[in-house]
Amino acid sequence: MAAARRRFTVEQRRARLAIRHCLATTGGARGTDTTSTPRRTRGSNATNPPSGAHGPGNDTSLAGGARGPAEVAEALVALHATDPATVYLSTAARTGLAPVTDLERALYEDRCLVRMLGMRRTVFVVPTDLAPVVHAACTRSIAAQERRKLIQLFEQAGVPGSGAEPGSWLKEVEEATVQALESLGEATGAELAARVPALREQIVLAEGKKYEATVNITTRVLALLAADGRIVRGRPRGSWISTQYRWSPVAAWLPGGMPDLPADVARVQLARRWLAAYGPGTVADLRWWTGWTATWVKQALAAIDPVEVDLDGGGTGLVLRDDLDPEPEPEPWVALLPALDPTVMGWSQREWFLGEHGPALFDRSGNPGPTVWCDGRIVGGWAQRKDGAIVYRLLEDVGAEARSAIADAAERLRVWHHNVRVTPRFRTPLERELSA
Repeated sequence: MAAARRRFTVEQRRARLAIRHCLATTGGARGTDTTSTPRRTRGSNATNPPSGAHGPGNDTSLAGGARGPAEVAEALVALHATDPATVYLSTAARTGLAPVTDLERALYEDRCLVRMLGMRRTVFVVPTDLAPVVHAACTRSIAAQERRKLIQLFEQAGVPGSGAEPGSWLKEVEEATVQALESLGEATGAELAARVPALREQIVLAEGKKYEATVNITTRVLALLAADGRIVRGRPRGSWISTQYRWSPVAAWLPGGMPDLPADVARVQLARRWLAAYGPGTVADLRWWTGWTATWVKQALAAIDPVEVDLDGGGTGLVLRDDLDPEPEPEPWVALLPALDPTVMGWSQREWFLGEHGPALFDRSGNPGPTVWCDGRIVGGWAQRKDGAIVYRLLEDVGAEARSAIADAAERLRVWHHNVRVTPRFRTPLERELSA
């Protein structure tokens, strides 16, 4: 008789989420200057030290076990960066509210992290040593699609006007742009356009529609060069919430340039990393997270040969063969995670931690807003008002102790923002209501 298939309960999955995503520990009480906050030590009447006991930038190893931004990115595989603020808030939630300068140092001085286009045609911040894997597994095929789209736009717009073939002309513009950037070291799009006049060519988008716009091709050419692994987004022009980046040659982050890995090998590596961080997950979860075709997912999983397990509520999950042991039960915890946080975006099937709260906390396109967590489940949402206050609403009863911890976490997050107002790029019903 065949052995019964292993089952992962919801509680076991939530424990994995808490520990592996640096949101809780299994030891004693931690410091409290973190949006990921222990409530008290189990089996005792101990309470947390005063909220000033571990200030931002001090012993950040106490928050969920993460010592810094690089460790957070490693644990989560990649940090969502479509909205620049998400990277900082996701990191702060897992590092004892470490200051913004810690992430800036990792990105722009140590350069152990890099911002790049990746899974699902989305911008992420990833560990530098993982960048070639993401590039080969996801970005390279996206770049080919984007190149075809851009050439089609040129053909429709009559660019270039001299009658030159658009694809060949685009390659000439790209080469001139890379040469200019290597000469400058780093530059904004406007600075590069001043060096390469062809970048100031204009195209009309959505012609004839009410949102018709005439734009320079600069942004699209730079994005394509980044997707091809030739340049990278560097330090923003403004504050940490700015979306206007300076650009640098890829060698500034990856000496020697972007390695050219075989796509099938890279997909196996990336799928294995996802299973370690997010498993047990379903085939549908992995396909959604990566943006791969069904064939690519099937091929990668065949090479990994994960174990199939039963999931509470029905469905089949996948776990690495050497990763079947459950995580120890974590300490009770709460967290305020930002819009598009990697934990929320780690699975397409989220009922086991989201419950029925989706309509209030997600927009119509499926983008999550800021969420309040308690012991491995989403229990509400939060927002920042114009006066800087962090306000929240609980959508289920969590008990007096958790309510108190959430209130403390919200106040500490208000102080951490230091008068910087963050408005999520994708607004959700509850976030809009709370921030009004």
